[in-house]
Amino acid sequence: MIEGISHITFVVKDLNRTAALYKELFDAEEVYCSGDKTHSLYKEKFFIIGGQWIAVMESDEIVNRTYHHVAFKIREEDAERCLAKIKALNLEMKPPRPRIKGEGLSIYFYDYDNNLFELHTGTLEERLSAYREADGV
Repeated sequence: MIEGISHITFVVKDLNRTAALYKELFDAEEVYCSGDKTHSLYKEKFFIIGGQWIAVMESDEIVNRTYHHVAFKIREEDAERCLAKIKALNLEMKPPRPRIKGEGLSIYFYDYDNNLFELHTGTLEERLSAYREADGV
């Protein structure tokens, strides 16, 4: 029935500013721009990030910050380079949550519109193994 994630959508105040951020930080490929058309609810751009379709729509209806986020997988050896890019773009970082040994490194940051992103070095298998070990299972 479920085949996987089709796409992830973010609502932002400035499409062009967000497009520049995604291209610089995520090496995103822009594959669609609606211009002034609104085939959906708002003007939009589509990107490919790490093989995933990301839709971004422009609206003034931005909500407050939450822990809802998208985590992109990165290699541990790329963490410092990613961190430097985030700092160069003057993005606000969120301190990582408490971790147990073996669940990977996470870098959390907000984009310009309070969307939370995570760059994570671990895998699901590593996380489950770390949790089992912490639980003594």
